[in-house]
Amino acid sequence: MDEFATIQKYSPYRFFSAAEWAGFRADTPLTLTEDDVQRLSSLNDPIDLDEVRRIYLSLSRLLSAHVETSQSLFALRKRFFKADNAIKTPFIIGIAGSVAVGKSTTARILKELLRRWPTSPQVDLVTTDGFLFPNQLLRERNLMERKGFPDSYDVGAILRFLSSIKSGQTSVRAPVYSHLTYDVMPGQFVTIDRPDILIFEGLNVLQPRELPKDGKFVPFISDFFDFSIYLDAEETLIHEWYITRFMRLRETAFRNPESFFHRYSQLSEDAARAIAEGLWGNINLKNLRENILPTRPRADLILRKGADHLIEEVALRKL
Repeated sequence: MDEFATIQKYSPYRFFSAAEWAGFRADTPLTLTEDDVQRLSSLNDPIDLDEVRRIYLSLSRLLSAHVETSQSLFALRKRFFKADNAIKTPFIIGIAGSVAVGKSTTARILKELLRRWPTSPQVDLVTTDGFLFPNQLLRERNLMERKGFPDSYDVGAILRFLSSIKSGQTSVRAPVYSHLTYDVMPGQFVTIDRPDILIFEGLNVLQPRELPKDGKFVPFISDFFDFSIYLDAEETLIHEWYITRFMRLRETAFRNPESFFHRYSQLSEDAARAIAEGLWGNINLKNLRENILPTRPRADLILRKGADHLIEEVALRKL
């Protein structure tokens, strides 16, 4: 967010250091244990209880205020429209950011914190991975090298899913993705049954679509969000984290013969690192620069990470 700092006078955001942000937790209780945090963290994402205290308790308190305000507005509209049969719909939180920046950990930590509020809300988490086109279709369309780019997703299916959620429908199904086989799992779904809060996480969830010149309505995925978060870090750091994660996976998950990437576990360290660098430069870096980073200013909250993978700065959109 360095470029933001030079125009703070005119920025739509308020900026806080991690220490300043930590002061907003007030009396928000810490309901997670160290074991919980380690269970929820992704590979190569060294989050701990101190980070939960510094960043996520204040964020949980802020989100609580937004959810309560949304519920109050719903009640007001219900009276305004005399709609006694109106159904309260889920509060949807979108989480965006590059590969290897820590979106999955943030999403899981938030889910656990939110579901442990005193009101015990139902909180569900869905990722966009399941909405990728199957590998067979990606190969037919010559898109395997663009997996994770906007055109590799079934955007129509995402919009139908979120529209159903926001319409208050019950038993809405989302497809399931396997990181082992690197593909959508045929015939497998997770059912989302009108939760109080839905966290929707993915690389490009804040990206707008091309607007038609005739003024017709074109929905964006983010149109269905009540609050959005962008996980941010310097490009050089994300690059380092991606390579480190790839090399660690080479020693762990890639050794499974059923893994899509099993062949990389058989390579020498230098050869595997060269593959990782190629995947970063030809796919993930391009996607970051062309599609993901440009959506950062659309987020309600930006969490900026430092070299130790911990959050150093928070930017919150002004009301």
